[in-house]
Amino acid sequence: MSAVATLPHKRVSRKTTGVQYAALPYRLNGEALEVLLITSRRTRRWIIPKGWPMEGRRPAACAAREALEEAGVTGPMAKLPIGHFRYLKELRMGVELPCRVEVFALKVTREQDTWQEKNRRERRWFAAAEAADRVGEPQLKQVIQRFASRLISQRKRKNGAAQK
Repeated sequence: MSAVATLPHKRVSRKTTGVQYAALPYRLNGEALEVLLITSRRTRRWIIPKGWPMEGRRPAACAAREALEEAGVTGPMAKLPIGHFRYLKELRMGVELPCRVEVFALKVTREQDTWQEKNRRERRWFAAAEAADRVGEPQLKQVIQRFASRLISQRKRKNGAAQK
């Protein structure tokens, strides 16, 4: 039995699933990979910027827009997702919608001092391992860990090849 079914005040949406797009904002600080997390508006949990599809925009562009609105960051965005995770999105009146979130890597090159949701969220840089520990969704933890491992491995190979 699912956790949702055991909570009498929660209802699952009739819509079978939702799709959202998210940005994983990152930067390299020397050899260390850092990930930018933001707090959710209501529960103040650490999350990544994410949102619904937007008409006329490709998934990566939707994720970039969410990163700008929710975290005030911009930079080159990967065209293909680096992974995905699932979670239950709480809608109005306690209804929950299962969502699949496609995650796109965003290499942050600019942080704005002010942005649309600045007064509703906190943003903070974390070492990649700590960012993975801070997020609540187990599959998002795995996305962060796999991305960090791949990026660090690529950098080591690149640096090793450059030294030869």
